[in-house]
Amino acid sequence: MPLILCIYGHDLAGEYKMNTIPIVMTIAGSDSGGGAGIEADIKTFAVLGVHGTCAITSITSQNTTGVLSAFDIPPSNVASQIDAVCTDMDISWAKAGMLSSPDIVRSVVGSIKKYDLNVVVDPVMAAEAGGDLLSSEALAVMRDELMPVSKLVTPNISEAEALSGMRIQTRQDCEMAARTIAELGVDNVVITGGHFDASDLIYVAATDTFYLIEGDFVNGGTHGSGCTYSAALVAYLARDLPVVDAARRAKRFVERAIGASVPIGEGVSPVNQFLPLLRDASRAEVLENTTRAVDVLVGSTSFADLIPEVGCNIAMSIPDARDIADIAAVNGRIVRVRDHSSVAGCVGFGASSHVAGTILAAMQFDGQTRACVNIRYSPQVLKTCADLGLTISSFDRVEEPADSTTMDWGVTSAIEEYGSVSDIIYDKGGMGKEPMVRVLGRSALDVAELAEKIAGSFVR
Repeated sequence: MPLILCIYGHDLAGEYKMNTIPIVMTIAGSDSGGGAGIEADIKTFAVLGVHGTCAITSITSQNTTGVLSAFDIPPSNVASQIDAVCTDMDISWAKAGMLSSPDIVRSVVGSIKKYDLNVVVDPVMAAEAGGDLLSSEALAVMRDELMPVSKLVTPNISEAEALSGMRIQTRQDCEMAARTIAELGVDNVVITGGHFDASDLIYVAATDTFYLIEGDFVNGGTHGSGCTYSAALVAYLARDLPVVDAARRAKRFVERAIGASVPIGEGVSPVNQFLPLLRDASRAEVLENTTRAVDVLVGSTSFADLIPEVGCNIAMSIPDARDIADIAAVNGRIVRVRDHSSVAGCVGFGASSHVAGTILAAMQFDGQTRACVNIRYSPQVLKTCADLGLTISSFDRVEEPADSTTMDWGVTSAIEEYGSVSDIIYDKGGMGKEPMVRVLGRSALDVAELAEKIAGSFVR
């Protein structure tokens, strides 16, 4: 039976057409630490499939602990950068980030009017890692001159307080502040909740309508989270998504980026925009490896002897797997047909709770143990494993607590008693449960080749 590869993917960027890539722009400061500003925006644009251009407004000497100094680019040069891009390319949407001086704000306002740009304003006033980035004089010009020519503004709570001139302590205060900000002339207001209750409030001035996008606080570094959010919003708006849908996707994107952050310095870790690409690459690699592993087992002349009565499965997880959805296996079983192995199903994610449960439990102790295949139990099989020099541990189903799942409790118990993740974990079965041997390893192909080796050495 031919093996069918089933790919269950996910869509972050929406419809993607190779010949119609939107071109967007970020008008913002540069972060020498690479976590925020222009650097965060360009990374976000790239991940979400739009072409990013930029006009740098300020060069900050910045790292994860804060801003050491900042050098503002002359306003004429900021305008020149925008001219260079807009006279050559069709900018669908742009974002304005760090605009630290009144003259820079006015220069950007002039460019917006000159090229009739659709602009999202991220009113950057302070760095997440520490340090003021906006003067009081620039704030006044932002309120009076930038807001009326902008399509959308994305303040956090403290920025919304500065723009509205009011204290925000409740959800009702947020709504009042959003209306007040909209009265400055901006069409849409998104007050982000990262410094409040993790939920974002959207106000659409044209219809006087509020929308709430609920969220949860995510563990991880937040340096560059505001920049990343507004850049993601621009990318989705450039793909013609409605404001509320774009805001919902941007929020999900930045939450994942926060959760994927990696400590790189002594201060606040930057968000990791590349999680979707890294996970997609890992999923593709795991699907390919598992598919090849199934081919090894089905093509083996001896593996059929090790297939249990209930059939077997082989599975492999992506790194940092959280649940069964992160583990690829045969969506069915590998079964014995006469003297040969045959696969009934296709390879996909979320397909095998039994083998996936073994992997998830093992990964709690050793993140490199990402694959497993189950084979039939017999004393001869165990002896063969021992003769091959494989490490062996076990658990007894009789001792299983009533409120536990076998793979979580059993595999965990075997590992804890043995002291590490062994090559082989077996049990002798129980009431209505077939005895089973589990072969563990770093990849599906590794465990498939090891299982074939056991089958070839097995004395029948």
